[in-house]
Amino acid sequence: MTKTRRVFNRMAIGCTAASALALAAGTATAEPLNVAAIYTVPVEQQWVSRIHKALNAAVERGDITYTFSENVANTDYERVMREYAEQGVDLVFGEVFGVESAAREVATDYPEVAWVMGSSFGPEEPNFSVFDNYIQECSYLTGLVAGSKTESKLIGLVGGYPIPEVNRLMHAFMEGAREIDPEIQFVVTFIGSWYDPPKAKEAAFAMIDAGADVMYAERYGVSDAAQERDVYAIGNVIDTQDEYPGTILASAIWHMEPTVDRAIEKVKDGDYTAENYGPLSHMPVGGCSIAEMDDDLVSAEVQDLVRAREAEIMAGSFEVEINDDEPVSTR
Repeated sequence: MTKTRRVFNRMAIGCTAASALALAAGTATAEPLNVAAIYTVPVEQQWVSRIHKALNAAVERGDITYTFSENVANTDYERVMREYAEQGVDLVFGEVFGVESAAREVATDYPEVAWVMGSSFGPEEPNFSVFDNYIQECSYLTGLVAGSKTESKLIGLVGGYPIPEVNRLMHAFMEGAREIDPEIQFVVTFIGSWYDPPKAKEAAFAMIDAGADVMYAERYGVSDAAQERDVYAIGNVIDTQDEYPGTILASAIWHMEPTVDRAIEKVKDGDYTAENYGPLSHMPVGGCSIAEMDDDLVSAEVQDLVRAREAEIMAGSFEVEINDDEPVSTR
């Protein structure tokens, strides 16, 4: 079932028909853009919550009106895309990992709409832009923290699906841990869902029972298991340290604001074209960061190491490899 919520600012969708033509006409508009988003999971889910947060910030600035649909099944995705396009929206965000072909076909049918979609593939002219969470630099830094804390030398990783946007973060995290201790081993599991906290929790329990004392929480539910079994966890995409005090060692935070703000600016200026927004998730441009760490959990020495490596990344003297291959257990 599709659930739709609306956030209004100045005017509702459909009240600025002229602005809907700005993309096609190549003209700038000073009016708030009509923006929609289509999510296959609840907006509370980590990955989607970052898009939602950035769009709400644009609402607060008066740049856009915003409406969204959540829990949209892949079989309904094309229909919802067409419905928003028919309503006259200017710009649509979403994630099309399971509906690539259908989504791109819809985009060609509505060239006056700017589409900015999470995708593992490239942009498609004239109006289908893509983004992804290239936060591997921050994931590497959290791996340094994990590697410094494990005593069993076994770290567990629970992910949703083995697609590039998950794989690259896991690989970077593992490399960071190996920098601390090359003998660290990993056990990797994918639960086959983007949002199934109970299933992720059970997968984490199995890893902890096998000896893992640090968990990489790519999915919701993993940190719950870590907290219940008194082991540590690493946050991904969002900061959940307040939710799991004493459990979360570090979090790699994704910031969608650079991507959202660029797309809005391009549409407003009337020069929107298909682009790959992936690089806007990199650390040097503000696309990701490391949450402040708890001094009681992470030593000053380790925090200094993280900040030193962060400075090297920002300066361009240290590069984290992008590895989109499916990670596998080493034990």
